[in-house]
Amino acid sequence: MPGSSIGDVYKEAEEAFEILKVNLYHLKQKALQAISNHFSADLLIINPAPTAREDLVPISDLMNEEFHVNQNALPTQKSSDFVLIDPGVLPPYSITPIKATKSLAESDNQSMPTTQNAPFILENKLIRITINNEGDFISIFDKELDREIIPSGSIANQFQIFEDRPLTYDAWDIDIFYDDKVDYAQPAEVIRWVEYGKLRKTLEIKRTIASTTYTQLISVRHNTKQIDFNTTIDWRERYKLLKVAFPVDILSPKATYEIQWGNVERNTHRNTSWDWARFETCAHKWVDLSEGDYGVSLINDCKYGHDIHNNVIRLSLLRGPTIPDPQADLGLHEFRYSLLLHSGNWDERTQAAAYALNDPAITFRTRNQSKEELSTESLSLISVDKKNVLVETIKKAEDGNGFILRLYESHRKRGTVEISSHFPIKAAWETNLLEENLSPCELAREKIIVHFNPFEIKTLRVLFK
Repeated sequence: MPGSSIGDVYKEAEEAFEILKVNLYHLKQKALQAISNHFSADLLIINPAPTAREDLVPISDLMNEEFHVNQNALPTQKSSDFVLIDPGVLPPYSITPIKATKSLAESDNQSMPTTQNAPFILENKLIRITINNEGDFISIFDKELDREIIPSGSIANQFQIFEDRPLTYDAWDIDIFYDDKVDYAQPAEVIRWVEYGKLRKTLEIKRTIASTTYTQLISVRHNTKQIDFNTTIDWRERYKLLKVAFPVDILSPKATYEIQWGNVERNTHRNTSWDWARFETCAHKWVDLSEGDYGVSLINDCKYGHDIHNNVIRLSLLRGPTIPDPQADLGLHEFRYSLLLHSGNWDERTQAAAYALNDPAITFRTRNQSKEELSTESLSLISVDKKNVLVETIKKAEDGNGFILRLYESHRKRGTVEISSHFPIKAAWETNLLEENLSPCELAREKIIVHFNPFEIKTLRVLFK
């Protein structure tokens, strides 16, 4: 089926997905319980992504405990219905056991600001964001590099709504003249602090655009130059296109768009007819605009239409077509996107942030009552020694003989990499897509040695001892 269909298709799909979600939940819990039988821990944190991460992890069922990794206490921040913990660096595809001990210690939080007057300041030791009383971003300042990101006189995180009436097909086309008519969000109805701790600060902003209301939770964590936007919107528009815009003080003739197994570059100008025709570009988890020594990445968890013209990055959020479904997309939506500031060009920092946004860390409360000597150490199922090579997929082989890995080179580089595991590797082969062995891989010190060309994709069969 195409992405846009008649209403009955979505009704049937939603019913099928509800059944699938229940089945997958039970399968997941069964798998996590099996994993937990090998660890001496009160809590497991699983990183399901191929990149290391330094996330904050919310825990809802252990509210009055202290948390430890290898007897080291973890920083925490309490809210009304969960505790945020900072477990440090979680390796790729890893399981980290956490000990919880009863504690009556006071929560290590800062006091919520008593004043609600603008400007509102969201900051950590690395960045500072200034928001005016209308809810607009008027400054994003990199404190580490002493650099303002928003051009003078501009505002960022600006919701823009356009009249969207394609000449031919409502749901399939966006015509270049869509931005002839534009409107903007009303001033904020509510701006209030919902978190103000040492690990994370969060503002809630409620606004209206056209006939649609939306709420954003805008957060800054203590250890990153990333700004997170969690958006809930009650979409009520027909023949409209909604975008969010980030003008940035970056000069570059090209922008980078992530696609499956790599990325592509597109011009940021419209000097030629083919550049003019690519006014909207598909991307998966991230886009990036960088000049020589600095850049900005816009990361998303489910929105794939982008346009980057000159120095303005925009993400397409919602549309209101009426053909083939007159009710298409009406109702409640929830999505997340993040703005990441970085020195130099985009690299593994952008990729890791994108994977972290799309694949949140998994927590599991253990119920292991065994008296056996169990592991207290973190382990990683699969890792690669070069950050430009990503293990995109791990699955059991279709014939039951070992595991299948699919990897790709993501930075347009060539070179040799080592693939290692917590479990000793017995043998490995390169295979084709049918999982037929082609040639054995070189092994050294129980690690797989593989050479990659730029943007190359490889499929391996791995046997563990």
